[in-house]
Amino acid sequence: MVVLPTQEGRPSREELAALILSATEAKDQPAETAADSTAEQGEATTAPASAQGTGSKPPVLGPAGAGATPGDAPAGAQVETPAPEVAESPTATAVAPKATAEPARRVGGRVGDQAAEIAGIVAWINSEPLTIKELAGKVVLVDFWTYTCINCIRTFPFLKLWHSRYEDDGLVILGVHAPEFDFERDLDNVVQATQDNSIAWPVALDNNYVTWRNYSNRFWPAKYLIDKDGIVRYTHFGEGQYAETERKIRELLEETGVDLSGDGLGMPQDQVIDPGYRSTRNAEITRELYAGYTRGRSAALSSRGGYVVQREYYINPDVAAEYKVPDELVPHAIYFNGSWVSGPERTRHAKESKNYEEYLTIVYSARSVNAVLTSETGKPYKVRITVDGEFLTEENKGADVTIGPGGESFVLVDKPRLFNIVENPSYVRRARLQMSSNSADFGLFAFTFGVYQKSS
Repeated sequence: MVVLPTQEGRPSREELAALILSATEAKDQPAETAADSTAEQGEATTAPASAQGTGSKPPVLGPAGAGATPGDAPAGAQVETPAPEVAESPTATAVAPKATAEPARRVGGRVGDQAAEIAGIVAWINSEPLTIKELAGKVVLVDFWTYTCINCIRTFPFLKLWHSRYEDDGLVILGVHAPEFDFERDLDNVVQATQDNSIAWPVALDNNYVTWRNYSNRFWPAKYLIDKDGIVRYTHFGEGQYAETERKIRELLEETGVDLSGDGLGMPQDQVIDPGYRSTRNAEITRELYAGYTRGRSAALSSRGGYVVQREYYINPDVAAEYKVPDELVPHAIYFNGSWVSGPERTRHAKESKNYEEYLTIVYSARSVNAVLTSETGKPYKVRITVDGEFLTEENKGADVTIGPGGESFVLVDKPRLFNIVENPSYVRRARLQMSSNSADFGLFAFTFGVYQKSS
């Protein structure tokens, strides 16, 4: 797989790296710790977390968040947002049961550990507060996720399958929601996400990454399978290997005395990679791209280069600056045109406009494109979308795109979430995506890209 040829755009990357270093020294800014990231097919996003936890008792919400009310999350808590790195491929680990318990077993998230406790939770959805200790005798699947993560979203059908098949046999799926972006800490946003995705199992909001750290977790999504004795028996990071995971679930359930021998259930299959991607010479996938400068600066200092390659982005943070898109674009990088404000997590259109003349654009390679967008006021606004200068059609539009009168393709943004923008029939290499809005609310957090075959 090729993401960006080594020499492509190298002069501009080196220039930006030097610019960032000099600007950092001049402003005495703290060093960034974020590393490069991808959310390509079958990969997991990985991150460290350094926040302090809370011992406050969380509120409890009904099924799918019914009757949700804001809880007792600590006000004004300063938590470092996890900064993803690359996970080269999904990984899984398993261990066979031992005849006798070890006298002093390590507590944590590694296979063979006594499972770490669920702690520091600021709210529960779909359940009263749960602990690993009180779930003894059951098989527990701890699933770390965050609601704008496309890799996490693509695992939901399989989690739903396991929940429906094995809940009555003693499987407890316990979703631990650890936010990637600040708006994902908001209880109402997570409740809405559980409703939108029909998530019926317990969800714990780990806003301060206490449980995340207890498990030494670094990935979204990440799965820890715990047996009836509270021992971590299997882990999997990223997408895929669903049949292997289900076979391990069945094995641990049978250890509790459940008879599954006659159920005749088939094992789930992993998603299929698009044939067009497989057959394309020099095929590449655009990596996950972040619009905020916290990750942007660190990426620019890495070997793969910045997510944004315009000087204004690095020398004018947190203030409105004028950007101009050059005639030639480096592939796999975000460009802005017009007036924009770069912030720690997102870049926002800086003013109201009239004719969609201010925009962001990218030359991408993928079959599908998703964007995390925000509306800070909560008022809906329109984002017009074109690819290679043409509006999208019913053939290549994403699920969140509307085709309006005259063929105009757009999304309406009224809250921060992941939007499915492009669903090409097959893989495309180096198409130019452009997104424009007249609203000063138009803000981009991230792009993600995929090459799974399109569902029929």
